Amino acid sequence: MVKRSRADSEDSDYDDAEYSTSASRAKTKTRPKVLNRKKTRLSPESLTTMTETDRSVVSRHKKSLHIIDPPSSSSIQTALLEWFETVRDARGMPWRKPFDENLGLEERAQRAYEVWVSEIMLQQTQVATVIPYYNAWMAKFPTIRELAAASIEDVNALWKGLGYYSRASRLLAGAQKVVKEYGGRLLDNAKDMEAHIPGIGRYSAGAICSIAYGERVPVLDGNVHRLLSRLLALHASPKAKPTLDVLWRAAEALVQDVGTVSSSSQVKSNSYHPGDINQALIELGSTVCKVKDPLCDSCPLRHRCHAYVFSTKSAQNSDIPDIEDACLLCEPISEGLNEVTVYPMKAERKKAREELDLVSVVEWQSNSDPEDRRFLLVKRPEKGLLAGLYEFITTPDISATTKADIVKLTSKQLSSIFGDSFGVLEFRKRSNSKEDEGAHDDACHVVDIVSAGDVVHVFSHIKKTYRTQWVVLQGGIAPPACFFNPVPEVAGKKKIGSKRAGAETSIVTQQSMWVPLGEVLKANIGTGVGKVWSLVEELWKNPQKQGRRN
Repeated sequence: MVKRSRADSEDSDYDDAEYSTSASRAKTKTRPKVLNRKKTRLSPESLTTMTETDRSVVSRHKKSLHIIDPPSSSSIQTALLEWFETVRDARGMPWRKPFDENLGLEERAQRAYEVWVSEIMLQQTQVATVIPYYNAWMAKFPTIRELAAASIEDVNALWKGLGYYSRASRLLAGAQKVVKEYGGRLLDNAKDMEAHIPGIGRYSAGAICSIAYGERVPVLDGNVHRLLSRLLALHASPKAKPTLDVLWRAAEALVQDVGTVSSSSQVKSNSYHPGDINQALIELGSTVCKVKDPLCDSCPLRHRCHAYVFSTKSAQNSDIPDIEDACLLCEPISEGLNEVTVYPMKAERKKAREELDLVSVVEWQSNSDPEDRRFLLVKRPEKGLLAGLYEFITTPDISATTKADIVKLTSKQLSSIFGDSFGVLEFRKRSNSKEDEGAHDDACHVVDIVSAGDVVHVFSHIKKTYRTQWVVLQGGIAPPACFFNPVPEVAGKKKIGSKRAGAETSIVTQQSMWVPLGEVLKANIGTGVGKVWSLVEELWKNPQKQGRRN
């Protein structure tokens, strides 16, 4: 099942994580020759001077190939609607409901809220995964006012396991603004919604307003981008503004009322509204016009799809169009490649930056009760990566990795949490006998630090390696109190005390809690922190792994 492919941030209107073709190309022993793209961009001059070899690999076509005119729009609309009627309820999406023109303002606003929640959840997440989360969310926060009254802890608790946690915090921030400034109703036009509601970009605004309010505005997510690129045989840099402009114009043409949509037995007379067109485009791109192995024989648009038509012909028209009419946007296509999957052109992905974090899983053990084991969790800032979630004590983006460096960093971690008494690591013997039970009840000390190894966790833009260690404290009748030093929260991408130091900072106050052994996984922690926990658990489940001590 294909996930809705959009970037975590709605500021990016297009991002498709599944556009890699490395797996399919690996099956081919020799890769087709590809002309240097930078040197073969079409221009009026190059059309008249290119060699025969160049011409054999250049897609020769008019720029009108990438335009959907009203007659074409009408036939595509009809085909889409007839197909959509047969699949509307196939995947059991609880947020997908027929448009009801008789709904009042409050009811339409409620529909907008439901669509908004579903669209944010669907970003980079499969439909089957989203459905139970959506149902739980609507049971907990059935209206936007109830969401606005919630805390970030309540929101993150419901979001746990869905990933991309900034989506949850943006939903909360958006709901609070809607209730405070707009009377609890989402704005009913895409332009204002995109401009004023945090976390809503052009795609989401178009989806919400077309589906809930019937506004004739387009959508362009990763699925629609791929579908329209094939429909128009558009082979150009997928994230470039000229490419996106062509695709947005095409998507907009498809939601306009051209007045000639048929009312066949399969298309009810009241079913044509822009939300249905947009949902049909998304559904078709997700389930039929897939990244790999598209189901062209099942596609209702295949005979209108230029990529499909080209793939069934031995060669395209070799006549070079007049300079004034030639497409100067498309890039050359490799010799011998005419499959549908050539479109859209594959994006060159920016390599995620890599960072090494030191993570200390701090445990306090009671001398009197060996079953009383508590673990320290610290709350992350309310903004930024994994906002509002809990984690173990972490020093981000370290550059020093020697044993002595790790000891110093660990000392700084503990002193920042517990005060200067932990500024210098002072080890004491574990209390394992009756004679030792009360020996150091008046003070808490580090009794062990064990290296657990590394955990790799990849975010959309960062590849994190968590260098993990288990820090054991003993002493006292209760876990030590946390006396946080002010923590510098760094603006932008740079961090104090790291390889990228030097950015402006603001001071934030951290929150912490001691959690019993059996409650750690129930806390609001991210997937990466869960991986760290599993690694450390192995140290006491398998004592033979405790040989590496810092």
